[in-house]
Amino acid sequence: MQEDSLFSSAVPQPLASRLRPKTLQDFVGQQHLLGKGKVLSKLIEQDRISSMIFWGPPGVGKTTLAQIIAGHTQSVFIDFSAVTSGIKEIRTVMERAERNRQAGQRTIVFVDEIHRFNKAQQDAFLPFVEKGSIILIGATTENPSFEINSALLSRCKVFVLKPLTPEDITVLLKRALTSPAGFGGQQIEMGDDLIRQIAQFANGDARTALSTLEMVVLNGEVQGEKTVITPDLLAQCTSQKSLLYDKNGEEHYNIISALHKSMRNSDPDAAVYWLARMLEAGEDPLYVARRVTRFASEDIGLADPRALEIAVAAYEACHFIGMPECAVHLTEAVVYMALAPKSNALYKAYGQASHDARRTLADPVPLVIRNGVTKLMQDLGYGKDYQYAHDTKEKLTTMQCLPDSLAGREYYRPGTKGEEADFGERLRRIKAWKRQHQGPAKD
Repeated sequence: MQEDSLFSSAVPQPLASRLRPKTLQDFVGQQHLLGKGKVLSKLIEQDRISSMIFWGPPGVGKTTLAQIIAGHTQSVFIDFSAVTSGIKEIRTVMERAERNRQAGQRTIVFVDEIHRFNKAQQDAFLPFVEKGSIILIGATTENPSFEINSALLSRCKVFVLKPLTPEDITVLLKRALTSPAGFGGQQIEMGDDLIRQIAQFANGDARTALSTLEMVVLNGEVQGEKTVITPDLLAQCTSQKSLLYDKNGEEHYNIISALHKSMRNSDPDAAVYWLARMLEAGEDPLYVARRVTRFASEDIGLADPRALEIAVAAYEACHFIGMPECAVHLTEAVVYMALAPKSNALYKAYGQASHDARRTLADPVPLVIRNGVTKLMQDLGYGKDYQYAHDTKEKLTTMQCLPDSLAGREYYRPGTKGEEADFGERLRRIKAWKRQHQGPAKD
């Protein structure tokens, strides 16, 4: 377990640390994992914990949950940072864990930001996880599929932690105002509307919410024995002129709609304005980048295929850099989308195809385009008379690929703007060739 230094009690702990829950009953949020009968709560209650990865955004309780698990299962808890530790430190901790195992004591090693370890560092955990010297609990804000070695990941159960809801955070804030570990010994005058604003401002991050509350209270207006929190003070402490932008409310959807429609209307000035409105109010830049990526295919598509590349590049830039620097990358993407030629042909094509797909889910795949990988399949006609386009001069065949019930159906109708005009002309020539070389119609 972590050891306190001689002088640790002299240093005031942040509010978030003082209020860190000690039991599952005090833990707020993640009911999809910790609710009655849910898988993680059952594993903890039955003391059947194995190595696992907690994947989720900052401030949702990854470290707290690991500490609660260690306490509940009576395990030694070692808090390990991937930012400041190397292979030497890993080996030292593993040797300690192995001694604990030989003494009959279980060790939970919690690795914060485990995605920051390189392959060699991650591999250093493998033998100890395999032989049970440690129970590894890793925390990451990144997709484990991409950031954690497959060998290590295969030995861990991944649990996805969600951002806390404003309601969850409101519970934490009210607890902080009444708990003896928080501000329960003080008279704090603070309206529910201000508590709700902090809950919204925190964007699902409990640590941000409690740090904001602590700053507000410490800077509150002292009136006798009472500390008064005003809207102006809250605005100053959050550096926000307005906290009316609710990421889960109507205004959120109004503004993202305004951005989308401004780009669709080829108005870069309005698009940049609505982008700024979202980012300055604290919107997650990755959310905006995802919406721009959707727009690139829904409203531009093959009229300018590079639009999708620009949108994805902007998302990656936001992922690597974050706010406020990535605002310029999003601006580049938004202006590009606004000025690009427009086409909704792909959007309409999928809409019509999905309608047909839902009503013909039982239609069989034509035998000619099935893959006859066994002799039985071949005897049943799988792949019979298949025409390999690459064997032809034109790289075209007249083979029917749609089910019989949809033969001749057209979904993609190219627009006439930008590069899609060229795609449309090519499609026209393909269809003309197929009509010319089509055999007699089936009875």
